[in-house]
Amino acid sequence: MNAVLVAAILLLVNVLTFLAFCHDKAAAGAGEWRVPERTLLGLALVGGSLGAVLAQRLLRHKTRKEPFRSILALIIGCQLAMAIAWIIAPQWLLRMVASMH
Repeated sequence: MNAVLVAAILLLVNVLTFLAFCHDKAAAGAGEWRVPERTLLGLALVGGSLGAVLAQRLLRHKTRKEPFRSILALIIGCQLAMAIAWIIAPQWLLRMVASMH
């Protein structure tokens, strides 16, 4: 896949994640329908972890909620480990992922 396309998709996912956190924060203050934590964590899992962390920091939202914080930290840790593995040994990572299918 083209690197520019991957970057564009990741940017879009992160913007959507940030906006979902914004909506949830506003809804929490107004006593309205909330975005499920499963949805927020799912967006982080599919590549929106930077948007999630930025939203947490800038909006001060979901910063003390457990197990939300721990699960988000685990997602970020796994994503960092995969990124490091990709940089160090991209062929090994591709073989490992292919063997899972």
